[in-house]
Amino acid sequence: MRHICDECFGPVDVSYDYGAINLTRNSFHGRVKSLWRYKELLPLRDPGKAVDLGAGYTPLHKSIGLAERLGLKKLYIKNDTVNPSFSFKDRPATVAVSKAIEFNLKAVGCPSTGNLAAATAAHAARAQIPCYIFVPSDIEPNKIIQASVYGAQVVAVKGTYDDANRVLTQAADLYKIGVVNVNIRSYYVEGSKTLGFEVAEQLGWEAPDHAIVPTASGALLCAISKGFEELIEVGLLKECNTKITAAQGAGCAPIVEAFKKGEDVITPIETPKTIAKSLAIGDPGDGAYALRKIRDSKGYAEDPTDQEIIDSIRLLAKTEGIYTEPAGGVSIAALKRLVDDGSISRDESVVCYVTGNGLKTPEAVASQLPKPIVVEPEIQALIPILSR
Repeated sequence: MRHICDECFGPVDVSYDYGAINLTRNSFHGRVKSLWRYKELLPLRDPGKAVDLGAGYTPLHKSIGLAERLGLKKLYIKNDTVNPSFSFKDRPATVAVSKAIEFNLKAVGCPSTGNLAAATAAHAARAQIPCYIFVPSDIEPNKIIQASVYGAQVVAVKGTYDDANRVLTQAADLYKIGVVNVNIRSYYVEGSKTLGFEVAEQLGWEAPDHAIVPTASGALLCAISKGFEELIEVGLLKECNTKITAAQGAGCAPIVEAFKKGEDVITPIETPKTIAKSLAIGDPGDGAYALRKIRDSKGYAEDPTDQEIIDSIRLLAKTEGIYTEPAGGVSIAALKRLVDDGSISRDESVVCYVTGNGLKTPEAVASQLPKPIVVEPEIQALIPILSR
């Protein structure tokens, strides 16, 4: 499995013969409502053998309450909280685990800050192959529980995500493990680009004016951009002028810092400090490529504080009924900043990607929520409450 370029040591990409792909907008009528509806643009030789839990084709939620609060006419929330393991990571996991089986690998695994751990473990369980998950030892307990319940062996590394990544990468070749975001990475990222496909299809085969993406390694942002570009290649989109914005939490925002300083080299963050732990990758592997995508698209980059993230989690929940983990709160907080400073205007169409479910990290907001009102079991006790 070749996953690194011999000349530049960068990641290799999957290529397709776009001229041989015959798709029209009518091609998708009656197809499965998962990301495998785009099988011609995914790298499995036999899509019929996909390890499929139904990931993808999640709702594109037309915002009403939040849009009104921010003064926007066309705001959409791409709600990936409802995927099988409750985050967007089910998208790359379904492709990567399927490809690992096609390569006849004996096991799969990943270094993870939480969501990919659960997604990989769930798909490994479906495929009935062993799964090894390496996580930083300070990761949210709920995310370890979720991966463990699917039957994965979880290894907590005393250190950062980057430490966990390094250790598992060293073990991969020795034990023939398909590390989904390392030696199968070229195929893994193909699953994430379906977030571009779906948004365009759900908007009536149009690209939005803005896309705001929670950003860790930079792979998701690059994949979404690739998704829009491929739709143009095969004739399903006429044009795409989408401005792509990276959203990272303050305390671990190396891509945002490089963008705002006008630098091309990304300086790693040795000790990430952000409530958005699923984005806490201090040395982003795709950071340079993400930086290029942001600039080429005339997009932006923002790094909201922990308090802005918490406030945005609560704001999205109260206005739209969507409960996101901190990564989605980063996206909403970045949106609010861009509206406040005039970078996004009232009439533009905006898609905010919300990538993980809030039930994975209830501790993120628990301390700032009001306590329940305790009353006697009598109707009179309710009068001062219900009469407000």
